[in-house]
Amino acid sequence: MKRFAIMLGIILVILGLVGILHPNFDYHRREEVAKIGPVSATIDKPQRATIPTGAATAFLIGGAVVLLIVLTPRPK
Repeated sequence: MKRFAIMLGIILVILGLVGILHPNFDYHRREEVAKIGPVSATIDKPQRATIPTGAATAFLIGGAVVLLIVLTPRPK
């Protein structure tokens, strides 16, 4: 269980850093514009996805909190 929590914290921190440092991702979407019998015409449209800064910050802080909770030594 501890390994899972550590990995989750690391993944959240990495996702948060990526979202803050590189918030825009470009990708292409193929769309069919016409179809006549067996022949079809498609167009490749460029799209842009933006990661909100608040979500990236929440991932970063959440991952840091998970790591702090898991890695802090507990008194016995």
